[in-house]
Amino acid sequence: MTLSLWLALVGAGVIISLTPGAGAVNTMSNAIVSGWRRSLWGILGQQVALVLHIVIVAAGLGVLVTSSPILFEIIRYVGAAYLIFLGVRQFLSTPEPTAEDGGPVLVRESGWSMLRRGLLVNLTNPKAIVFFLAFVPQFIRPDQPVLTQYSVLAGTVVVIDILVMWFVFATAARAIARLTRSERGQKVLGRVFGSLFVGVGVLLAAVH
Repeated sequence: MTLSLWLALVGAGVIISLTPGAGAVNTMSNAIVSGWRRSLWGILGQQVALVLHIVIVAAGLGVLVTSSPILFEIIRYVGAAYLIFLGVRQFLSTPEPTAEDGGPVLVRESGWSMLRRGLLVNLTNPKAIVFFLAFVPQFIRPDQPVLTQYSVLAGTVVVIDILVMWFVFATAARAIARLTRSERGQKVLGRVFGSLFVGVGVLLAAVH
């Protein structure tokens, strides 16, 4: 993987990890209920699921690359279009009705329990496979050794996601939770991250 492509991967990985989703919600919940330090257990479980998703996608794409490089490129551009679609949909999404909750009370939950829940949160999300099918081909060059590229991609994405989940979502859990309880806050987040998704899709379609 070239340095320029890796830097694009880092940028895209940061933006995607910063986009609120099931993993971010799980991390925020763990941080609020069990504390910042212990929320790391749930984050590690989410990374195990993330690696499994990449392995599943890589196995299928490996067969595709050897059989039809042209079809591989078609999927890459379709994937970029899918990212743009996700951005437009999130930008136009309607906030969900919310209700005010009481203050959080820290409880003692085992690390294994949080790790297992984090694994299931990401692993049982069928949209994750579709998303990685759109995301992964943007950073793989079929004419280069794919195993090394997938290893770099997985390692980079995992490290970024751990840092973002722990130092952004877990750290700011209470503030973000209050913002998402507001319909206005949901709308602002949707427009910001929707615009970022569109930007990533356009960038990845133009640069490879």
